[in-house]
Amino acid sequence: MSFSLSRATVAIVLLATAQPALANVITDWNEKAVALVQPLMPPPQGHRAMTMVNLAMFEAVNSVEHRYQPYLAQVDAAPAVLQDAAAAVAAATVLIGLLPQAEHDVKIALVDYLAAIPSGPAMTTSIVLGQGVAAAILAARANDGTDAPDAYRPRTSPGVYVPTAPPLVPMWPNVKPFAIAAAEQFRPEPPPKLDSAQWIADYDEIRQFGSRRSSKRSARQTEDARFWLLTGPRAYFPIVVQLIAARKMTELDSARFAALASMAMSDAILAVFDAKYHYEFWRPITAIRSGDLMKNPAIERDPVWQPIDSTPMHPEYPCAHCIVAAALAAVAGEIVGAGIPAISANSPTAPGVTHRWTDTRSFVTEVSQARIWAGFHYRFSTQVGADMGYRIGAYVAKNSLQPLPIATR
Repeated sequence: MSFSLSRATVAIVLLATAQPALANVITDWNEKAVALVQPLMPPPQGHRAMTMVNLAMFEAVNSVEHRYQPYLAQVDAAPAVLQDAAAAVAAATVLIGLLPQAEHDVKIALVDYLAAIPSGPAMTTSIVLGQGVAAAILAARANDGTDAPDAYRPRTSPGVYVPTAPPLVPMWPNVKPFAIAAAEQFRPEPPPKLDSAQWIADYDEIRQFGSRRSSKRSARQTEDARFWLLTGPRAYFPIVVQLIAARKMTELDSARFAALASMAMSDAILAVFDAKYHYEFWRPITAIRSGDLMKNPAIERDPVWQPIDSTPMHPEYPCAHCIVAAALAAVAGEIVGAGIPAISANSPTAPGVTHRWTDTRSFVTEVSQARIWAGFHYRFSTQVGADMGYRIGAYVAKNSLQPLPIATR
């Protein structure tokens, strides 16, 4: 779906009283996009939308400076193009293309935003550029597999009941990646065998610490578990915004970092769902309630065991939250550097709490262990997920949107 500003809208923008330009168009529109996307899309679709928004903004800004390889194709922008206006229009156009029900709100936000940018004849050119790069991104993802029908077939036998709630995005392993070569490129080895020492240890750990009524889980572990019940763009993009602001990145470098982080997180989700639906490993609530089926005296069954909250509706292995956190951390390490400024986050699932980190490893460790304390993932699954995320993030940062030779700029 394409989007164009009406003549009346353009006139409002051009005649509006000029106000001081806003701080950073990339961070501003990441915040606006998260606020729109988070309540309207499940996490995989939400991350895809954020990636498309950030790629459109990158293409718009990079079309002016020509410092990096484009994502799709180089666009030669007029010299007088207003980067922040073009990027805002690009973001808004993608959002309306993906969320037509939010068109009215997005248009109001865009008009207000453009009114704060010093206007002139270049505004119309900037609007055209933003619309053009956004249309290209929307077209490139129009048939990427995300709309494929749910054809998931649960394992069962004739006449045996299985829960009928549909699992989350079983089509995702066949979705077109943004930057990696294929969903299975980073597929891990199988989960440990059910008679292995690692399985027995990790099973027992989550049985004791991940239970809703656990007496062993500390108050801080419980807080972490509830804090990271938050998933989707709202969990991670505030950190992208903070890193951009702390490093005082230019608009183009902000756009590139946000685009790389978005692609890494989206492709990490693609890779983790490939592994999840390839191995279809059981969740702790299933394993612990069925502990007797393993016929192992070292395995203790709990017939009424429950995690701290509802178990996500997709297979266990590997950990999705862990892979997304590590993919973001890896891109931050490649672009921002090893020593990051202090970052913080809050969560609607743990009201009144703020968490802070001064290095990305601590951040990933907290996210990963929180999924154990919540009763959702075994320790081996968190470790494998984080390892995949680090490798995917590094791959994306080193192979996408790379600097152009000076002579070709």
